[in-house]
Amino acid sequence: MASRPEPLQDLARSSRDSSPLVKPLPAARSREAGTAPSKATSTQAPTRRRRITPASVFAVLTLVALYGGWRFPTERYITPVSGVGYALGIVGGSLMLLLFLYSARKHFHWLRFLGPLAGWFRFHMVLGILGPLCILYHSNFKLGATNSNVALFSMLTVAGSGLVGRYIYSRIHFGLYGGKANLTELRERADGLRALSGSVGFLPELVARLESCERRLLDTGPHLPVLSLVKPIFIALVTWASRLRLRSYIRTALRAAARTSPTIAAQRNRLRRAAAAYIDRRLLATRRVAELQAYERLFSLWHALHLPLIFMLIVAAVVHIVAVNVY
Repeated sequence: MASRPEPLQDLARSSRDSSPLVKPLPAARSREAGTAPSKATSTQAPTRRRRITPASVFAVLTLVALYGGWRFPTERYITPVSGVGYALGIVGGSLMLLLFLYSARKHFHWLRFLGPLAGWFRFHMVLGILGPLCILYHSNFKLGATNSNVALFSMLTVAGSGLVGRYIYSRIHFGLYGGKANLTELRERADGLRALSGSVGFLPELVARLESCERRLLDTGPHLPVLSLVKPIFIALVTWASRLRLRSYIRTALRAAARTSPTIAAQRNRLRRAAAAYIDRRLLATRRVAELQAYERLFSLWHALHLPLIFMLIVAAVVHIVAVNVY
């Protein structure tokens, strides 16, 4: 009778290869500049992200500026009625008005000569942070007269709403500046990742367990249209729990296999990281499929609420300016 091959012989061969277990597939050409790459791109091995980016530096500097203005007595050096404090109020208000340039560039096609929409979106987000920051320093991070307080809280509400909208926007687009996602393309990307299941063949039960988790993830949450707005919360919790279970299985299975295979014992940490990266990518792809429609409804609702907040801010700012300069 022929001898039974070693169950983990594929692992022994793969462990001698220093390349990642999840092999990249050729990337397809993007359909157009500024849009999302094609579905083949999703099956590439994940690139190493830079830890220090312009966005992260900007975020850190903003937090430092907020902490400094809140913690230290700026009223000793800045007053809202004259000098630098008064100038900060004008600059902050002007930056908030410049936010409308993005909306104009987005809705009026004859403004294309001003540059690509992605650049204006970046500009819009930067102004949405710098404007309120200047206003906060203008007010010394303190409350004042009634008209000033109304204008301040209106501005903070709009700024907070913008941060929420930025998050929702990133969930229904391919990256923050990519094209809008659609359900068909997200499903195709997820299917492309499933085609790489042979790369984790050293864990025979992993694919079956992962597919079970994906089915559970797609069925998660309320199915009524009204309650679907909270569906992303349920999906996030199920994704987190599934990731923990699968990673626990990977550790247990590799520990057991390492007792009988010196090759596995030597490469166990690398194999564990590769398998964990594979399940993370598949769960993320399935999660985006499961939550897309809910985020699209949330974004529509956010947009309907954000516009009235902006007009409320404009009215409050005008009243504040008139009250300060007339009375």
